[in-house]
Amino acid sequence: MSLEKIGVKTAIDLALLIPKAFDDLTLSQTPSEGENTIEIETKSFRVNSKMLIIQAYSLSWDQDIRLTIFNARPWHYSTFKSGKKMYINGKSSIYGGIWQFTNPKVITKVGEILPKYKLEIRDATVKKLINENLKKDDLINEGLTEEEAEFLLSFHKNDKKSVELVENLENDEASLNTLKFIEIYNYIRKLSKKKYKFKAKSFEIYDISSWLETLPFTPTNDQILAINDIKNDFKSGDATRRVVMGDVGSGKTLVMFAASLMVYPNTAIIMAPTSILCEQIYSEAKRLLPEFLNILLVKSGDKNVDFSGVNLIIGTHVLLYQNLPKANLIMVDEQHRFGSNQRNLINSLTKDGEFRSHFVQFSATPIPRTMMLINSDLARFSSLKEMPFKKDIKTIIIQGDKFGSLITHIKDEISKGKQAIVVYPLIEESDVSQYQSLSEGSSYWLKNFDNVYITHGKDKDKESVLEKFRDSGDLLLSTTVVEVGISLPRLSIIVIVAPERLGLATLHQLRGRVGRHGGKAWCYLFTKLKEPAERLKEFAKTLDGFKVADIDLKNRQGGDLIDGSIQHGSAFRFYDYEENIAKAARDRLACLYL
Repeated sequence: MSLEKIGVKTAIDLALLIPKAFDDLTLSQTPSEGENTIEIETKSFRVNSKMLIIQAYSLSWDQDIRLTIFNARPWHYSTFKSGKKMYINGKSSIYGGIWQFTNPKVITKVGEILPKYKLEIRDATVKKLINENLKKDDLINEGLTEEEAEFLLSFHKNDKKSVELVENLENDEASLNTLKFIEIYNYIRKLSKKKYKFKAKSFEIYDISSWLETLPFTPTNDQILAINDIKNDFKSGDATRRVVMGDVGSGKTLVMFAASLMVYPNTAIIMAPTSILCEQIYSEAKRLLPEFLNILLVKSGDKNVDFSGVNLIIGTHVLLYQNLPKANLIMVDEQHRFGSNQRNLINSLTKDGEFRSHFVQFSATPIPRTMMLINSDLARFSSLKEMPFKKDIKTIIIQGDKFGSLITHIKDEISKGKQAIVVYPLIEESDVSQYQSLSEGSSYWLKNFDNVYITHGKDKDKESVLEKFRDSGDLLLSTTVVEVGISLPRLSIIVIVAPERLGLATLHQLRGRVGRHGGKAWCYLFTKLKEPAERLKEFAKTLDGFKVADIDLKNRQGGDLIDGSIQHGSAFRFYDYEENIAKAARDRLACLYL
């Protein structure tokens, strides 16, 4: 068994394979509550139903004891027959005035303390790998202090101190904080080694200052800062990998256009997850960008496309299967919506011999500050927190008794020319769900409302349904397919059924569908929970996507960005996304590399 097969790549990785518990097989000289190992001689046994009760004498404690075995098997009777001497291990306690062991194990390795790692491979194998490979000097060479190295090694001595450390770890704040620091330090250290620098093709940056002044609106300060970030990336000579984050409506599209214009007359590419979104971006590009910029929208089914002389190419993943020209800049909107194979193809698009294209991702799902701090070696970050207009969205958690008032509100908004969406958790009926599905609930809405449209993720015509709803609909029944995509300026109400089943990032994206162009809007979270989850209450109190991201991280945790295999769930056993600890780890690394 190699170390790589158990995910160990550094000495610290190996040291952090801390036992979950120990089997302490050292002989106990005096009786005590809890885990004990003693030598006994059996005297007699009796059977009570399936319970085997054995009278024995403890040679270690010099007194009579009792062993109780539930659901005894045939081999138990021969093992514990009268007059046999053996060593046993198990939990002991006083019962009826006599020390009793419940379901003890017969052992042969007396005197040892055996670590239990609870991994996919045998404990003995892990122990052997640690004994053969874990060295103090290696830990120090990877940047730990001598004190930290000694602290880690103390978990692997398999002695009484090791047992005590593991048993008390949960309540030992100092030890826990040391492990948190070492774990995140090790993670960031490995991450920093994955950072590769590639040269970008040099080009003269087109001056966009006069274009910015002629726009029909004034860009926000955050938009200008993000544009300048990208401009500085271009100046550096190295191919950038930047993430631009901002809520729905924060103006990410303008940043895309500015970046595209800065590489003129060279080529830029914008890739988005849906045709509707691509068409919206194309329409805005034609409206806002200078006429001399040659802009091309590539649609599904387009073949033998002529890209000669094109400055800006816009399309969905269909671009990945076109003979695209090499671009100085590639931008992807909501990259996490593309499949892993498509992401690999996007990555290959950036390669141009010894050079790489500048690569910028845009996301409406803000990344928490702690995650940005941890992962700043892999990408640079720009945030659009400032909104072009003030959002006035109320988030209301409702239960069944408020359904009537909800219907009244929806009808009132529709009468004013507004629209509403009801988002269901499932398409079809489910035996395990207490909520109606889209197919079950649709009859009520169709009966009580006009101009009702229905779509979902499996609907091949979903994009045309969304377009028809935008233009002439009152009410849309859907699944989370509406999370990203079409702009619906008349949409003022969204009802999310079973919100507790969705991550806060998804809820925030859904809420971002309403109030896109100002005006009052409402997001209703319809739940059957008697007591709504605390995270939903926290979500309802803020419209700030970055605060939502922090709440979501606290609840779901962030996943492992080193090999990308974990999409969510904790990548850490001890570290719990404390920003101060991550900063201390980065500072340690910075000092080592000075």
